[in-house]
Amino acid sequence: MNLFWSILVAFALGIILVMIPPVYGAIIAFGIIGGCLFRGIVLLEKLNKKLNVLVPDKNKVTEVYESYLNDKKKEF
Repeated sequence: MNLFWSILVAFALGIILVMIPPVYGAIIAFGIIGGCLFRGIVLLEKLNKKLNVLVPDKNKVTEVYESYLNDKKKEF
């Protein structure tokens, strides 16, 4: 049902944007698209923070690689 209301609101907004002068319609449309993109970036950042808590950043491969680099430094 939520999808249905979203489609109706988008349809109504599209009709309104077509009826107003092109300059104002373009400004409003770019504002909506920019706001959606910004919100998407914020949500991705929150998701990244939550996933970093659940899954540690370092895994066995990076630990072995770092120990290898440290051993190489000790040789020189």
